[in-house]
Amino acid sequence: MRYTRLAESDIYVKSRNDLRLAEIELLHQRERVAEMRRNLPEGAAVDDYVFLEGPKDLDAGDEPVSEVRLSELFSAPDRPLIVFQMMFGKAQESPCPMCTLWIDGFAGVANHIAENIDLVVVTAADVSELRAHARNRGWNGVRLLSAGESSFKFDLGSEDADGNQSSTISVFDRDEDGTIRHTYTVQPQWSETDYQRGMDLYNPVWHLLDLTPQGRGDWYASL
Repeated sequence: MRYTRLAESDIYVKSRNDLRLAEIELLHQRERVAEMRRNLPEGAAVDDYVFLEGPKDLDAGDEPVSEVRLSELFSAPDRPLIVFQMMFGKAQESPCPMCTLWIDGFAGVANHIAENIDLVVVTAADVSELRAHARNRGWNGVRLLSAGESSFKFDLGSEDADGNQSSTISVFDRDEDGTIRHTYTVQPQWSETDYQRGMDLYNPVWHLLDLTPQGRGDWYASL
């Protein structure tokens, strides 16, 4: 299969075809992994945690702050909920640049995501700090919450006893009787040798960098 009409060398054409076959194999492996994820056994029931939320309009100021429960984050009975837990607050005094990169991406496709699932961002920072950072980044359309005094982030493994934070994606679903269940959580570190790679799939920046001859190198997001 030729991708272009350029006069590539025979060795390039052969190597590109070998790569194509490897890419197809990777595609099939991703599909197998996604099926395993979908078919995980029933997850643990979770508490109906209480979060703090400011006005939906980022320019509306930081008052009033209202309480919202985990169960109220589901907009319909048949919709899953994804919670991105941002490293910001407690021991993480400033917003995490890498988490910010992820949420920048979510904000850009928020309308498309909302057609199928509910998505929120939760931090340990208070509402005013979170909203100030969100205004600076232009995160319109992304629902922003503070974990407040709840143990949500600690229970989901995105915070330790000393208040150190970890970026985390968690997924929840509801039974017919309204029971909220945890279905999946992923963090950047999968193993000692795969540090900060566990969430690569959820941000296109890495994949675009990987397309280039230089690769991603030691690039790291900044504010």
